[in-house]
Amino acid sequence: MTTNPVQENSAKSYVLPMIIISALFFIFGFVTWLNGILIPYLQIACELTNFQALLVAFAFYIAYTVMALPSAWVLERTGLKNGMMLGLWVMAVGTLIFLPAAYTRTYAVFLFALFVMGTGLAILQTASNPYITIIGPRESAARRISILGICNKLAGAIAPLILAYYILNDGDAFIKSLETLDEAAKNLALDSLATRVVNPYIVMTVILVLMGVGIRLSPLPEIEKEQDPDVNGSLEKEKRSILAFPHLIMGAVALFFYVGAEVVAGDTIIRYGLSIGIKMEVAKSFTSYTMISMLVGYVIGILLIPKYLDQRKALMISAILGVVFTLGAIASPGIYSVIFVALFGLSNAIVWPAIWPLALHNLGSYISKGSALLIMAISGGAILPLLWGKLSDVYSSQQAYWIMIPCYLVILFYSLRGYKLVSWKR
Repeated sequence: MTTNPVQENSAKSYVLPMIIISALFFIFGFVTWLNGILIPYLQIACELTNFQALLVAFAFYIAYTVMALPSAWVLERTGLKNGMMLGLWVMAVGTLIFLPAAYTRTYAVFLFALFVMGTGLAILQTASNPYITIIGPRESAARRISILGICNKLAGAIAPLILAYYILNDGDAFIKSLETLDEAAKNLALDSLATRVVNPYIVMTVILVLMGVGIRLSPLPEIEKEQDPDVNGSLEKEKRSILAFPHLIMGAVALFFYVGAEVVAGDTIIRYGLSIGIKMEVAKSFTSYTMISMLVGYVIGILLIPKYLDQRKALMISAILGVVFTLGAIASPGIYSVIFVALFGLSNAIVWPAIWPLALHNLGSYISKGSALLIMAISGGAILPLLWGKLSDVYSSQQAYWIMIPCYLVILFYSLRGYKLVSWKR
């Protein structure tokens, strides 16, 4: 059996890697949750429908599905450390593409930039999630991922506010002024609005390049694949394909619906607030409220897991809360409905940290492919928000939240039965 040198040391041995990966997760969150403000911004600047605007989320998250397996291939050749550096630099290329997109006000170029950024994040996520899962005891993996989640969602709470300050600080007045302009003046005003993202994205490009250099020079250790005695004996010989692990496949399905629910909660809340008559000045901060709600959930997870609550029960409770909050969002009027949408963050917080260790359990030498499969499930964030946008256009933004019910029911099934499936025959 190959011994993981990182796990042989005391808990102190993974404090430094935790700090470094925490910084990466802050970057993940900052870049990812900018989409919440980019959607209404681009909807105004490029004159889009709800469905078209939600292509922002599609372009960003579909990159995970397209690039997850290539990312695993890249990481096998570069190692985790160089792979993380590469991922940051690919993201920097994506932020740089925002400049020609802004100057030409071409929506397709914006979407391409987001796809490139998503590609960089796919490389980073494929490396960092299994890293943090197997760097310490499996039973406390959800706690470690929750700590990283705090960094992620803290950035997610800050990022929309910062970008909104630069690009939509005068949102209500700007929207109203467009109604008084002729076509030529309106185009000039929209061109000016589009270029407001240039300076923020130049700054992000510089930061991502420097972060890549920092990762390359850091003492972040390489780790070997998890070797589980239960798997490396007779069980692994029976598993000739990654598809022979039903608990992993069901975990990927659950993650697909979870990420879809998470992105709907964070990226549609501003658009939803505007649709029910709330002014942009107020609505532009709604994504931050969802992130704060998730932060509360992560803190609860850190305090309770694994001492008072195991990962599976935390997952079950999260799914039940999600159903309750969905019904509240659909049935409540006005701002109360928005509050329930923001509370999705609380029900979502522990889902990702809980599913990863459950899904990767006993994969042994298949762990890299298993991780790539789970990363591919992030495509839920590409597809389900589009469905929300279509339902919003056809019915109403509030009724579109019915899409969350099947998401949480799938997660509930995984917490009750899916996680323990060892054969497709049972």
